Amino acid sequence: MNLEELREYCISLKGVTEHFPFDDVSLVLKVQGKMFALIPLDNPETQIALKCDPEKAIALREQFDCITPAYHFNKKHWNSVRIDPAISTEMLRELILHSYDLVVAGLPKKLRNELGVEETCE
Repeated sequence: MNLEELREYCISLKGVTEHFPFDDVSLVLKVQGKMFALIPLDNPETQIALKCDPEKAIALREQFDCITPAYHFNKKHWNSVRIDPAISTEMLRELILHSYDLVVAGLPKKLRNELGVEETCE
């Protein structure tokens, strides 16, 4: 999966918007204003930082060398995933959905209802 495919997949999820922070070297992906993914554009390796529950984060880091703590986020709750042959497109999509679902689950009920995902988050 290349950078553009990664971006397109993320923005295809309900309610996702993309933002460029002040430095324009990262693409921030948000759902209802809450960040669930960050793609550094200034890195020669295609990678994505994703929110992850702490236990799953630890297990993934033990299983894959290409998954590490995201350098600028809480190391317990964010993984940096380098696009690597060890991570299949299916696995990457699963990780993106995990991050998206974590953020959506933390949204107020009204915002989840607006997304039409209330039943998948509880």
